[in-house]
Amino acid sequence: MENTVVGAFGHPSLVARRASLRRNKKSSRLPAGAAASYRLNSPSRRIKAVDTNSQDLNVHLEARAESAADTINPALKGSVWPSPSDETPFWKKEFPTWDVSVEVPADVEKDSDLMHIIHVTAEMAPIAKVGGLGDVVTGLARACLSRGHTVDVVLPFYECIEKRQITDLTLITTYNSFHDGDWIPTNAYRGEVSGIPVIFVEPSNQFFKGKYVYGGSYNELEAYIFFSRACLEWMQVTGVQPDIIHVHEWQTSALPLLYWDMYHQLSLKRPRITLTIHNMEHYGECRQEQLSKCGLDGAIYATTDKAVDDRTIGHNPERLSLLKGGIVYSNAVLFVSQVNVRSEVLEESLALAMLLLGSPGLDKVRRDLFWGRLPWTRSGQTCFWGRLTWASQATPILGSPDWRGIVWLNMMYRNPCSIDINLLHFCFRYHILPLIIVREKMLLFGSNMLYISFSVASYDSNFIFRYFGILNGIDTAIWNPATDIYLPVKFNAQKLEGKKFCKNYVQKGLGLPVESAGIVEGKDVVNGTQRKVPLVVCITRLVAQKGLHLITHAIKNVEELGGQMVVLGKAPDDRVEREFKDLADLYNEGPAIRILLMYSEELSHMLYAAADMVLVPSLYEPCGLAQMIGMRYGAVPTVRRTGGLADTVFDIDDHSNSHMANGFVFDGIDEGSLNGALDRAFSLYKNKPDEWTGLVRKAMERDNSWNNTAGNYIEVYNSVRVR
Repeated sequence: MENTVVGAFGHPSLVARRASLRRNKKSSRLPAGAAASYRLNSPSRRIKAVDTNSQDLNVHLEARAESAADTINPALKGSVWPSPSDETPFWKKEFPTWDVSVEVPADVEKDSDLMHIIHVTAEMAPIAKVGGLGDVVTGLARACLSRGHTVDVVLPFYECIEKRQITDLTLITTYNSFHDGDWIPTNAYRGEVSGIPVIFVEPSNQFFKGKYVYGGSYNELEAYIFFSRACLEWMQVTGVQPDIIHVHEWQTSALPLLYWDMYHQLSLKRPRITLTIHNMEHYGECRQEQLSKCGLDGAIYATTDKAVDDRTIGHNPERLSLLKGGIVYSNAVLFVSQVNVRSEVLEESLALAMLLLGSPGLDKVRRDLFWGRLPWTRSGQTCFWGRLTWASQATPILGSPDWRGIVWLNMMYRNPCSIDINLLHFCFRYHILPLIIVREKMLLFGSNMLYISFSVASYDSNFIFRYFGILNGIDTAIWNPATDIYLPVKFNAQKLEGKKFCKNYVQKGLGLPVESAGIVEGKDVVNGTQRKVPLVVCITRLVAQKGLHLITHAIKNVEELGGQMVVLGKAPDDRVEREFKDLADLYNEGPAIRILLMYSEELSHMLYAAADMVLVPSLYEPCGLAQMIGMRYGAVPTVRRTGGLADTVFDIDDHSNSHMANGFVFDGIDEGSLNGALDRAFSLYKNKPDEWTGLVRKAMERDNSWNNTAGNYIEVYNSVRVR
């Protein structure tokens, strides 16, 4: 991925921008009429805003904004607007805690066949949230509770958790859990978070100590392996026997191994295991001796049919993959969108097809040559046995017609729909997907009822793996502009005045010009012309997967188009963080761009409410929540067609699907493709305000809640549970 990151920041247009700004520092600043300075790295994080030329305009704007605030919410009358010079940033003020009840929505009936579900997870929103995983766990748990099921979430008791967000916190038991030859005293607490029952596991050692959920001074991998066993130990000690144990990501993928090879042999007989893979980017690689610290024999799992990822052979032969082990040992494996599950099973499908039709098998397909698990796609050749390619930014092409395994590097531009094209290829026309994988055989059911198989493991043949693709939802109890505790004014699809006020509020707080707030209904008071400036937000982790080169290009393009943009996010890679810090130093002094290298749950809510558009230009995205949250808050999504983004956002110019249209979609990974989408979005916003308002309302009214999605999870649970 090194080349990807370098490519993102080394683009000639960005280099030229830097050079220009450094040569002409003064010209990059706001004109005298609206001079502003935003210093991201100042200790107090203050933003200074000054106006020396357009006092009449600003006075009018202030009066109109305050009048609008009074109309929308009389309680705001006389309130102080946020300012960049405030000692405390507006998103850090005191907010009330969530008061969320678990009620059955009017259109959802309680299930008749109820079960007990326990989620074992490293994250849960809002108390231990780093990414979308925390939102998914909370939203799914609440939706299943609303349908009448018994649901618990088991979470590490991180030192950084704010206890004020937990109600009825009680110590329920103290027990010992094994780690590295010792039995560690461990406390289990019960409490409620946003109406959801949570079990907090707190070991007496240094695990989960620190200021953040991830990145403590302890060995993180060993801590999560310990946590996986501690959860099962708690169930055994207390006699809890849920129907389903639902684990998430690599952090809890050791639990299925521990369950089947240890605790199922003891007293836990009823539970069945489901694993959701939210992001295949992280595998949880560990050494045999690290896994052995939980009491298992790590050497037993050092085979490709258990916990060795065969793609790493030749690179890290001594390492195990916790995620691979979780996949092998789980009763059901779930991906977070239909497109994503096709992407993940496609690799094995192609290899199997080669074997079916007489071509070399997996041993001839050197998958270990690749950097990561990205979707397989076909090349443009007419022959099925043509080159296989990666749909990625830097594209290695594997294979030749004589299968000598030659590898070329090529900056290849491909339409991401090639995943679907591949599914339509004759091999997939005549064979039904997804695969049904059995512990001993992998079966492909053909239309002619011919069953072809080959050995992939040496387990019991009656243990069936099933892959499911279920699109995530969002927790509409938390993400609700009509009740959001972080918003200065609430709003809904029928009453959008509050959204205009939220935009004005955020602009003032960040030191952005306020003439575009919408409070003045688009009129420039000075010359009477229309002044319509859209606000674009991008809230994301700054990693290569998210399309860093497209984000940096969007910053430049939005400014050129006359818009405003706010980027909110952190980069785990120090080099990427430094690059974005340089961008912040260059752009944050201007009138259009704010780059905030941090994450704030409070500010993210405010930005979604303020935004006219939300940008999600991911190279690949298993599901994605930003586009769904944006729609909920009236921010029209502009996304790249991939994974869950393709499942949820439909282009307004796609007349074959006009009834679903709710945003702007582009296919390529090049800047021109992004430009086209942004140009269309800006044009509609500025030139057709009525159509834009209709699009905003349509996006807000789309049901991306867990109410429907939870039913699909319940079906999966029922398919594997013990009756």
